[in-house]
Amino acid sequence: MTKKILLIDGMALLFRHFFATSLHKQFMRNSSGIPTNGVQGFVRHVFTAINEIQPSHVAVCWDMGKSTFRNDMFDGYKQNRPAPPEELIPQFDYVKEVSNQFGFVNIGVQNYEADDVIGTLAQQYSDQNQVYVVTGDKDILQCINPNVEIWLTKKGFNIYNRYTLDRFQSEYGLNPLQLIDVKAFMGDTADGYPGVKGIGEKTAIKLIQNHGSVESVLNALDQLTPGQRTKIEANIDNLKLSKTLAEIHTKVPLNTVDLLDKMQFGTELTKILNICKEHELYVSGKYLSTHFS
Repeated sequence: MTKKILLIDGMALLFRHFFATSLHKQFMRNSSGIPTNGVQGFVRHVFTAINEIQPSHVAVCWDMGKSTFRNDMFDGYKQNRPAPPEELIPQFDYVKEVSNQFGFVNIGVQNYEADDVIGTLAQQYSDQNQVYVVTGDKDILQCINPNVEIWLTKKGFNIYNRYTLDRFQSEYGLNPLQLIDVKAFMGDTADGYPGVKGIGEKTAIKLIQNHGSVESVLNALDQLTPGQRTKIEANIDNLKLSKTLAEIHTKVPLNTVDLLDKMQFGTELTKILNICKEHELYVSGKYLSTHFS
């Protein structure tokens, strides 16, 4: 029987709600003084998706530290990001504890990003199952296939911007893996890799639509406008490096067979509400009981 597998970018949801509420200093501290605002948002995001998808299996994927194999390739990778606020730091472990109690499998692998773990699991499991990915990172769109659907977070915590393969191809005029080539030209200021200075998303998409790949563009420089050719020739090394950094690694060493058995999800709402109460996640508990009971 085809399984419905939900893969969640845990850090994306934690960060999103933390910063949305910390803007107004709404840290929602529990009786021990620990902030819970990010955790509360994580809970609401996840169970909104679970309510809509009704998955048979759930895993939450996490980044494991600041340094990955991409930092070995490029020192500047994600090094421009500020240190996390002090109110967020205790929530990193706290959210994983709560996630585990809910019956979710927490997965993180040293030297890899959560995107790499998600990409690996999505590729492996989508052969015979339907896979849903909840994240805030559009980079994961490169992992779409006929059996992988990406749900991107939008404003609030109960609406998702859903991408299927058909929608992606219709909007971009590309195959999902070609997004890697687009990102190679654009670069990524958030991740700190350069791309080609002066080439933005629209031009990058048009180049890949016309030529298919970074390599094909480089083989057809004489067909480009003088401005495009000059920019690319001045940034060839950065372009090649950026393509390597933009690609999600889908060969993370994981025992996907054993993991799938552990990922079976069937925790009753009553137990989930009790866990929320135990951890003083009253805002989340009220939301769940109001919307899903």
